[in-house]
Parts: sequence; structure tokens; C-alpha cells
Amino acid sequence: MIRAVRTLPPLLLAVALLAGCGTEKAGSGASGPPAGPAELSARAKALGIAPELVYVTDAPGFTLARQSVGVQGDDGFSAAYTDSTGAVIHLYTDRPQHAGHHRYEVVKKECVVWLEGEGEVSAAVLGKALHAVHRPAAGELDALLPTPDPAFTDGEPVRRGDLPTNGDGGPPDNTVPTPGL
Repeated sequence: MIRAVRTLPPLLLAVALLAGCGTEKAGSGASGPPAGPAELSARAKALGIAPELVYVTDAPGFTLARQSVGVQGDDGFSAAYTDSTGAVIHLYTDRPQHAGHHRYEVVKKECVVWLEGEGEVSAAVLGKALHAVHRPAAGELDALLPTPDPAFTDGEPVRRGDLPTNGDGGPPDNTVPTPGL
């Protein structure tokens, strides 16, 4: 099914999509000033998310589904908010060059943010959520991003140790055979 796409003027946020992943919910609503840059950076980078692309929103009756928080694209951010009827609001951020195909979006300093609604999400609720998009406050950070495990934040990939060095599971052989003449 092909859906019509509308783009609102810049500085209005994005709305539309689906994804209810589970039922664990966290509280919503800003609780204080924006989270400290060092803490936000550490938590976001541990998940592969660029810290400057982390945003949250508030929508009447909707709460963050914490298990939905993750990476969007290369290093963007995504989260889902649900209500008691099963309706879902998806929030996504990405670098500006990836914009243009979303229903409602707003261009922020570092990124494009958009929301998508599913189920019984009204245009009015999406509009309110669009206008409420903001950087997370310190009180929102615990519900949004886990505290990184120091054992996994050294920047090095995790070495499994159980994979063979050759044969199946070894490094790929990307050589191109030369045809015989």
C-alpha cells in the first residue's frame, strides 16, 4: 500500500510509523535541565548513537517504551511511545541528508527529527508531540539510555575467542580470481 507523504515547514517535527516492541514503559515528561553532555555522550555512544541526535518528546497519554530505544540508520536515534490502547508514536532522528520521505519533520541543529503514528494516534496528538520534541533532561536520561558497562566502553570491538582463525568463521577471503588466458 502506498501512502501519501506530507512535509511540514522546517521547525515542525515529524509524525507517523509503527513499531510496538513489547510493553515495558518508562515515565515521561521533562524533569529538570537537559542531561549533562558527558553522561549523555557516554550512554549514547555505548549504543552506537551520536549523542547530538538524541531527542525525546511528550504526548498526552503516551509513555516511552524503553526497550524500543535504539539506533536509527548509521548513528541516529529511535524510540517508541505507547498508550493504553496500543497506539504507537515513533520518534526518529537522523542526519539531514537522509530527510525528505517522512510525514512530519523538523530540522534541529544537528539532525532531522520526525514522528510517525500508528493505530488510533490522532493528528492532534501527533502535533502536540511534534511541538514537544526536546533534548532529554537529566531525569529522563535514566529511563531513556542505560548506563554503559565500563567493561565494554574502551572503543574496541568485543573479541569472542570462540571463533576459528581460518575456515568457516575465519576472516573472509575477498580476493578476485584472475581468469586464465
